[in-house]
Amino acid sequence: MTLFPSSERARLTALYGGLLVLAGALLTGVVYLLVRQGLHTSISTAVTTAVPASTLDPSGPLPTRSAVPASPMPVPPGAVARGYAVTRQLSDAAEDAALSRLLTVSLLVLALYAVVSVAVAWWMAGRVLRPVAVITKTARRLSGENLHERIGLAGPPGELKRLADTFDGMLERMEQLVGAQQRFAANAAHELRTPVAVQRAAAEIGLAGEPDRERVARIRTKLIGVADDSERIIDGLLLLAASDQGLSGDVAPVAVHEVARAAVDALAGEAAERGVTVSVRAEPLTVAGDAVLLDRLVHNLVANGIRHNRAGGHVSLRTGPEGIVVSNTGPVVPEDTVPLLFEPFRRLTERRHAPGEGAGLGLSIVASIARAHGASATATANRAPEGGLTVRVAFR
Repeated sequence: MTLFPSSERARLTALYGGLLVLAGALLTGVVYLLVRQGLHTSISTAVTTAVPASTLDPSGPLPTRSAVPASPMPVPPGAVARGYAVTRQLSDAAEDAALSRLLTVSLLVLALYAVVSVAVAWWMAGRVLRPVAVITKTARRLSGENLHERIGLAGPPGELKRLADTFDGMLERMEQLVGAQQRFAANAAHELRTPVAVQRAAAEIGLAGEPDRERVARIRTKLIGVADDSERIIDGLLLLAASDQGLSGDVAPVAVHEVARAAVDALAGEAAERGVTVSVRAEPLTVAGDAVLLDRLVHNLVANGIRHNRAGGHVSLRTGPEGIVVSNTGPVVPEDTVPLLFEPFRRLTERRHAPGEGAGLGLSIVASIARAHGASATATANRAPEGGLTVRVAFR
C-alpha cells in the first residue's frame, strides 16, 4: 500500500492544502504570540485605570465604580500594597481567560480553515489539470481515421496552453505523414500493378497458340522493357526509403559543384536525344553529407529538367552559396500543382508508360535527400511563354 496519493489531482490537493494549512497555522501562532506578549500589560493598565489600587480592600468585595470616592481620603498604611497585589491577581486571571478563549477560537477557526483549504485545493487542482484531462481524452480517442481532430485549448498563454498547441502541431504532422504514407502505398501499388498486368497480358496474348519467332522476339523485348520499368520503380522506392532514414553512414565534405558537372556529363546523351541544351555555372559549394545521395539529388534534378521539357528547350544548373538551382523550360505548371510535385508518383500529366518517362519519384527523392542533409527543397513555376519549373535546394 502506497503512502502517497495515486493521482495527480490528489497530489496537488495535498500540496496546495498542506501549504494553505501550514500558512494558517503559522499565522495563528504568530497572532497568539503577539497577543500574549502585550496582553498582560494591556489588562493591568486597564484594571488599574478603572479601579485604583488604593480603593481595593482585599478582605471585602471589589468596589463598584460608584463606590470610588470622588475626593481624596486618607489611605491606611499597607492598603496600597494590598491593592496592587489584588490588581495583579485580577490581571493574571483576565490574561489566562483571554488567552484560553483566544486559543480555543483560533484552533476552531484553524480546523475550519483546513477543511475549506482542502476543498479549495481540490477545486483548484481540478481547474489546473483540466487541460491535461482534455489532452488525455483526445489522445485516447485518436486513431488513424480521426487524426484531423485537434484539442484547440482556449485560454491565456501558459505552460499547459503551449503543451496543447504542441500536441496539436504533432497531430498535424502525424496526419500529414500518415496521409502521405497512405497515398504512397496506394500509388506504389498502382504503379507496380500496371507492369505486372502488362507482363501477364503479353504472356497470355502474345504467346498464345503457336507464336512464331518474330512474335516471341517482340514479346521478349516488351517483357524486358516492363521489367526494366519495374526495376526502376523498385530502385526508386528503395532509395526514397533509405533517404527518409537520414544519414546513417560517415558524413564527409562533398564538393557539390563537381558533382553537378559530373551529372551534366552523364546526362549529355539523353539531353542531345531530346534536343535540350544544358548549361552549368558551378561555383564552389561544399556540403557535409553522403556523396552517393547528393549525386542522386543533382542527377534527379537535371534529369527531371531534361525529361519534362520541350524540343529546343533549355536547362540551367547553378551551384554556389545559395545552394543548388535548376531551371528548365517546358509546359506551364499551375501554381497549385507545384507543391504536389514533391510527393511520390506525382506528375504534371498522366503517365503514358512511354520509354524514359520515369516513375514519378524524382522530386520526392530530391526532397527526401535534402531533408536528410538539413536542407530544404522548394519549387516555383516559371512564367509563360518559357514555362517549366525552377527548383532550389538551400543548405543551412
